[in-house]
Amino acid sequence: MTTNPKYIFVTGGVSSSLGKGIIAASLAKLLQSQGYRATIQKLDPYINIDPGTLNPYEHGECYVTDDGAETDLDLGHYERFLNVPTSQANNVTTGRIYQSVIDKERRGEFLGKTVQVIPHITDEIKRRIQILGNSGDYDIVITEIGGTVGDIESLPYIEAVRQLEWDLGEHNTCVIHLTLVPYLSAAGELKTKPTQHSVKTLMESGVQADILVCRTEHKLSDGLKTKLARFCNVKKEAVIESIDASTIYDVPNLMLEEGLDKVVLSQLKLKSSVPDLSRWNEFLKRHKNPKSEVTIGLIGKYVELQDSYKSILEAFIHAGAENEVKVNVEPIHSEYLSESNIEFKLGHLDGVLVAPGFGERGIEGKIDAVRFVREHNIPFLGICLGMQMAVIEYARNVLKLPKANSVEMDEQTPDPVINLMASQKGVVNKGGTMRLGTWDCQLDKESIAYNVYNSELITERHRHRFELNNDYKTKLEEAGMKATGFNPETGLVEIVEIPANDWFVGVQYHPEYKSTVKSPHPLFVAFVGAALKYNKKK
Repeated sequence: MTTNPKYIFVTGGVSSSLGKGIIAASLAKLLQSQGYRATIQKLDPYINIDPGTLNPYEHGECYVTDDGAETDLDLGHYERFLNVPTSQANNVTTGRIYQSVIDKERRGEFLGKTVQVIPHITDEIKRRIQILGNSGDYDIVITEIGGTVGDIESLPYIEAVRQLEWDLGEHNTCVIHLTLVPYLSAAGELKTKPTQHSVKTLMESGVQADILVCRTEHKLSDGLKTKLARFCNVKKEAVIESIDASTIYDVPNLMLEEGLDKVVLSQLKLKSSVPDLSRWNEFLKRHKNPKSEVTIGLIGKYVELQDSYKSILEAFIHAGAENEVKVNVEPIHSEYLSESNIEFKLGHLDGVLVAPGFGERGIEGKIDAVRFVREHNIPFLGICLGMQMAVIEYARNVLKLPKANSVEMDEQTPDPVINLMASQKGVVNKGGTMRLGTWDCQLDKESIAYNVYNSELITERHRHRFELNNDYKTKLEEAGMKATGFNPETGLVEIVEIPANDWFVGVQYHPEYKSTVKSPHPLFVAFVGAALKYNKKK
């Protein structure tokens, strides 16, 4: 425990996608394992208010927190590593910063002064950075700054870091700079010049890196570390090698071996001890030594970009380790599924997950997939839109309502089995207006869901505008599709099941958002277990 919160800043250079989020999460894990209350926040330089309206091809998955914030996917890594919920305060964008400053200007809070990047924008950034620290809940706040140094849009953030280092005083801040040490195969050697230039660019903004974390495909020699330390003004022990790992879950142990936690705690004048990673390493052992193997189809329309379904893929890793099963996730593009190829694409699978999404592209392929798995009794999990597709398929092929649809896809459908939620009618603005965050769900005791959760009341995170139309609920239930979970206040159906099948579950919420290394989501654990059972029966 510390009296005043300490602040760690993680910046990036040379290239994007080096893994600042994973390094930040791994460091936080090591600090948490030594008894420190650590949290992480992400500062995103783009001008969108949040990623809620961004196409997954642009920015990957939009992650949702308990309090309904639509955030960067890195917050998912923070929660999966730390098993601590994040909130609106953990993700700040340039759009949100400017919106806040402009709102204050309109209210006259700046007393007629000219509003400028310095001090008004940088002051707002500093205020946002310190919200979590000032809450009294954390000893250490790690702030990841998106993008790379030298980007025009990142400059106000770097300037805010420079000012905060001065404001907070010595030993209260630490700057970690993540950079790339590329290997040139023609020369047969690693090159340090890109890192030197990156550190120089950071210094030109008045910020000196205290620690270098160097992403590399090859081991850094002792001489190369010495060279980097000398040219970049850091201690040799503060040059940390981050070599490519087989899984992101190896990174905390790799950073422990490199002594990243010790160097950071020394810089902050905090006590260092041996991290307790026993639970973490037990998970890793189970993950790396599976006793069985299953193949699960992930059916969506963004499958060529793995970041679009990041939380689902990670939830399968957690559930696989819990079952001591290797889960091979086979991405299947719903747009290219048809009755003619569906048996070839799905017939060999041990389970099928129909993914969430928006819009009509690829919808008919998802409906065909649901029909195939239902008729062949293959374990099925539908999430959000996936659950809605299960309802439409059942209405069309069992209730014999051939034009049944969602009003999202067809506003004129004669059978709107999926309808716009009452609270969404009249909503014009797209950003931040969906049903978001944690909501209660009451479970039917005679259901798979109840057996999975072992509780009558659960809370799960949501992100949707459309719902099962309760006008069709009785017809669906009489035909064999049961509503087994509903919101106790609104009657909104949250879960559907087909009891005639061995394992067929559709959920309106997003269970993947709550799966962590320490607490794998029970629905994913049960689904993988059902896939294993099906595999053995085959």
